[in-house]
Amino acid sequence: MYENEIESIAAKGSAKEIYYGLLQLTKDMMEQKGKIQGKKKVYYISAEFLIGKLLSNNLINLGVYDQVDSALKKHGKSMAEIEEIENEPSLGNGGLGRLAACFLDSIATLGLPGVGVGLNYHLGLFKQEFDKNLQKETPNPWITDKSWLRRTNVSYPVLMNGNTVQSVMYEIDVTGYDNQCNTLKLFDLDTVDESIVQENSIYFDKENIAKNLTLFLYPDDSDYQGQLLRIYQQYFMVSNAAQLIIDEALARGSNLYDLPDYAVIQINDTHPTMVIPEMIRLLTNRGIPMDHAIDIVSKMCAYTNHTILAEALEKWPLWFLDRVVPQLIPIIKMLDVKVREKYQDERVYIIDKDDRVHMAHIDIHYGFSVNGVAALHTKILEDSELKHFKDIYPNKFNNKTNGITFRRWLLHCNHELTDFITEKIGDGFKKDADELEKLAAVANNSADLEKLLAIKKEKKVQFKEYLEKKEGIKVDENSIFDVQVKRLHEYKRQQMNALYIIYKYMQIKAGNKPKTPITMIFGAKAAPAYTIAKDIIHMIRCLSDVICRDPEVSPYLTVVMLENYNVTYAERVIPAADVSEQISLASKEASGTSNMKFMLNGAVTLGTDDGANVEIHEFVGDDNIYIFGESSDTVIEHYAKADYSPEKYYDTDPEIAKLVDFIISKEMFAVGNKKSLIRLYMEIVTKDWFMALLDIKDYIKVKEQVFADYDQREEWAKKMLVNISKAGFFSSDRTIAQYNNDIWKLK
Repeated sequence: MYENEIESIAAKGSAKEIYYGLLQLTKDMMEQKGKIQGKKKVYYISAEFLIGKLLSNNLINLGVYDQVDSALKKHGKSMAEIEEIENEPSLGNGGLGRLAACFLDSIATLGLPGVGVGLNYHLGLFKQEFDKNLQKETPNPWITDKSWLRRTNVSYPVLMNGNTVQSVMYEIDVTGYDNQCNTLKLFDLDTVDESIVQENSIYFDKENIAKNLTLFLYPDDSDYQGQLLRIYQQYFMVSNAAQLIIDEALARGSNLYDLPDYAVIQINDTHPTMVIPEMIRLLTNRGIPMDHAIDIVSKMCAYTNHTILAEALEKWPLWFLDRVVPQLIPIIKMLDVKVREKYQDERVYIIDKDDRVHMAHIDIHYGFSVNGVAALHTKILEDSELKHFKDIYPNKFNNKTNGITFRRWLLHCNHELTDFITEKIGDGFKKDADELEKLAAVANNSADLEKLLAIKKEKKVQFKEYLEKKEGIKVDENSIFDVQVKRLHEYKRQQMNALYIIYKYMQIKAGNKPKTPITMIFGAKAAPAYTIAKDIIHMIRCLSDVICRDPEVSPYLTVVMLENYNVTYAERVIPAADVSEQISLASKEASGTSNMKFMLNGAVTLGTDDGANVEIHEFVGDDNIYIFGESSDTVIEHYAKADYSPEKYYDTDPEIAKLVDFIISKEMFAVGNKKSLIRLYMEIVTKDWFMALLDIKDYIKVKEQVFADYDQREEWAKKMLVNISKAGFFSSDRTIAQYNNDIWKLK
């Protein structure tokens, strides 16, 4: 149908002309597809949507990617070249935002009426740069005149701190695979001014809300003004969402008393919690009695918990909220009173004795569903962290193990593997991921296994070339690619991986050279105010330098810390990975989704029995995953007894002490910042909040086994094949179908 247009665009002179031509063609095709309609709609409210570049993903979902790719090749062009023109939207950070993006894709693919609601961040989280091996944060602008972003004429008044601002809504269309479209709705202010940001930094006047409100995702909240700005952002997001939901429901025929028949709100972590009191406020303003309004909203809202980390379960001082949203305070207090009238347990109160508002408690009391995001995570919530809520609301709790969209994380980023799978089992897996199970039966001979290894080698070569072009870093595609890419946080234990690097460095110096060279690849951003996380990045960068400068070690070991890791980088490095590092302290990772992406692309997991690793382990079996470390029960017991002491491990185990001491060695000081390295050393020796020293010996032992097994190439290929064939459960299509069947009830 679009053959002539595609041919005409592919024949254009420059990559930029081709990109803009394809951008417009894709928009036209999406408009032709039309929007998914239905009486009841889900509103997925999230502070982040890490959607990545959209051109190829949209072309795949529209069914014309291969046609476009062929036309480009005919004219001596490549899709990779065209994709480089597109900016990656700076709308998310890590797993929370990427999950939201996958969910929007699957909601549309399953033909469910739904929208994402968030904020239109101008400069995103930040762009990561390295200066003297230290992370430096700079703005990451992405909005251009021609993009997927579309300004609408929808606008709402939002009252904050006694002043009313007027929002403007933007939209990005979300294509379903072989289906119609939904939208991501992003709210903004016309008064936001990027020029207030200091040059080449992320510093700005935090008090000028009209100019700064949507500048950055997660602005630095290490001071009072930054914390207030977070509240301003959250309220601005949910006030717009609530007004949008009411307007759209009225337009579809609601009388507001029947609002739960027209809308369901999925609260993605605690950032959107204020939608509950705001929706109650708006309904009472329209004449609905308070008790009726509370009942209506309680039947509309569902809450997803993404973490058991206390720092992520938001608790805002009541007077902070009073400063920004005084109109919500009477409602929040009333909601708390109603809880106190029913329950005599201060652990479930909304406002605690220190006058802090527990946002998750609002979600649990005044929503109809609470879900965790992996079987182990939900069990921990129910058995310990939220047990007091589970006891009073046994029917609200449920599990929805996270998933990923195979369209982006296989069809888009690994054409070679996609073709191999299609050749073996047909293309039904593109819509029904469970069909990947067929691979185990039809692709388990030596020729197939050789083909699988050849595909992995090709993806490693492609990543090698991309990395050298982008950062000037050379890696050996014949080495083992061991990859840990995710947000930098101590619980994810990049620091433990770095201690292994020190171990391997010392082994090579002692003459114990690996049969196959090893390339250790990291990608991570640390929050600007998270000092220790930034110190861990510094340590890894310093180790990279020390090893690179040592001719005795560098032929056998390479360490790479990717700069400004994002979705685009992930699409290159994940298909190239041999080993997937999923090494969080057991009980601390809610789910993880990079583990699913690596698995789907034929990497083998090295990890703790944590998050979704537990379910991956169940699917692939003991022989096709490498598990190490103490169990979640043991870890939880350590925390309960407060009996973990890193000093004990450091003082009584010379091997561990030797690894930790290297952080402050003359070799490291020669290339690094002494203050940063000493601070990290002291943190590990005296605090080690996430118990890296508890598991380091077992980690080293199992990791050495991984690298030894890698050299048994056919056996390794069988492990790859099993992982790919068992990845079907981890499709976000499955996750969303479960959300809909159990929670949303959309038709």
